[in-house]
Amino acid sequence: MSNQVTVIDYGINNLLSICRALEHCGATVRVATEGKQIKGSDRLVLPGVGAFPDGMRELNERGLTEGIKAFYAGGNPLLGICLGMQLLMGSGTEIVETPGIGIIDGKVLRLPAAVSGNGHPMKIPHMNWNQVTKPAGASWTKTVLEPIRASDYMYFVHSYYTQLDHPEEVLAQTYFGNFMFTSALRKHNCWATQFHPEKSGENGLKILRKFLMISG
Repeated sequence: MSNQVTVIDYGINNLLSICRALEHCGATVRVATEGKQIKGSDRLVLPGVGAFPDGMRELNERGLTEGIKAFYAGGNPLLGICLGMQLLMGSGTEIVETPGIGIIDGKVLRLPAAVSGNGHPMKIPHMNWNQVTKPAGASWTKTVLEPIRASDYMYFVHSYYTQLDHPEEVLAQTYFGNFMFTSALRKHNCWATQFHPEKSGENGLKILRKFLMISG
């Protein structure tokens, strides 16, 4: 197991929380601000807050998009968080339709109007603790979600969600009122969560520790 992790900095993401959380879990963290700094990394984390077009513009201008693709092709573990999960998709529809990194087939869409169990409209952004659930037939064994339970709560802050073309890549789902969205995914050595594990208490730390242990 290698505890060396590269965290991508593309100028609009707040790295302090994720870097501290990874270090708390025993990782040695380095930060990459351009594509060439990704080369040779053992593990890669793509965090993010903000708008999809801004994120992709910064990734492209810094050569990070191609660096992320090359890292994924090499087979080492990659973790996307929140906007980082969304940027891994084929395209996003926030503000203007924008091509994404394209590792995951699908697109990013705005959360729809939804109502809660008592009939009240849900507020967007979805900013709250919420449960993750396991899709029928899915297994969390040997995945980053293995250490948690399907009823555990994680912390979310987002107005958009990922719509995957391949349902078998959905690792976890969460209800936003009466609407269910993908809250975690896996494709080969790529993992991603819509929630923030670094802000989700001990359960989030369990996920990060597992990421440090897991192979691609």
